[in-house]
Amino acid sequence: MKFEGIYTPIITPFSNDGEIDWNTYAEVIDWQIENGVAGIIVGGSTGEFYALSKEERIQQFKFAADRINGRVEFMAGVNDIRVDECIDISLAASAAGANSLLVAAPPYSLPSEEELAHHVLKIAETVGLPIMLYNYPGRTGVGMGEIFLAAVEKNPLIAAIKESSGDYSRLPLISSKFPSIELAVGGEEQVLEFAAWGAKSWVCATANFFPSECVQLMDILGKQSDFEKGRLLMSAFMPLMKALEQGGKFLQCVKFGCEQQGRPGGNVRAPLLPMDESLKQEMKIIIEDTRNSLNSILN
Repeated sequence: MKFEGIYTPIITPFSNDGEIDWNTYAEVIDWQIENGVAGIIVGGSTGEFYALSKEERIQQFKFAADRINGRVEFMAGVNDIRVDECIDISLAASAAGANSLLVAAPPYSLPSEEELAHHVLKIAETVGLPIMLYNYPGRTGVGMGEIFLAAVEKNPLIAAIKESSGDYSRLPLISSKFPSIELAVGGEEQVLEFAAWGAKSWVCATANFFPSECVQLMDILGKQSDFEKGRLLMSAFMPLMKALEQGGKFLQCVKFGCEQQGRPGGNVRAPLLPMDESLKQEMKIIIEDTRNSLNSILN
């Protein structure tokens, strides 16, 4: 399986009483598809999977599969602290109609690279769907190093890796030493560097509120290899991406960005808390400046 284009890990909109707002969730899915994304990721960290019950997560898979209805790829985030729950959720995603899985290391347990490889290969064997690995040691506590990659690379279901370590030396390593595993952009502010090393896909939280612009940027870099225009667009995006990645309020800022674009966002679930007014004002300016800069380049 080849990944190309934008894969949006969509937000989960909540109603005022804290429940999933399914009507709004349908709008979120439709708007992404209308704006040309290649795939929708349900159950990612941007969707606050860790704050949802198992039943809610499975219900999301079923709802999203019906709503997407084959129009774009449906990728399911299936990570969990318990391995048996991860297997159950993976099977539920497959039963619902997922086309592929996004798989990270189980957090907190700190498995060795060999143990982590066993975990991932067990999911592949059990479910039989293509897997995009998710390397984010800052969240999981362990990295997908060379021992791990060497152990999983021969399995044809291990198709790609969302590289979110922030370690630029990983890009040439994966591209040259493990070419069977596609490189997918995993850091909002690192798209240029990933594209230079051959990445054709981007798991893109920013696409929750700038989907068309992100689709165009990945097309310019991944398909056209137009790095001159790509640098212009990245310069326009960088203040926003820096605020998202380094501001400490990632999810709140993503949902607020949706609202500033006239899209539903809503509150985050505990343990996260709403943004304060000073950050909202700062983000308003950044988002407006980003919108104006992108429009001047693309239009």
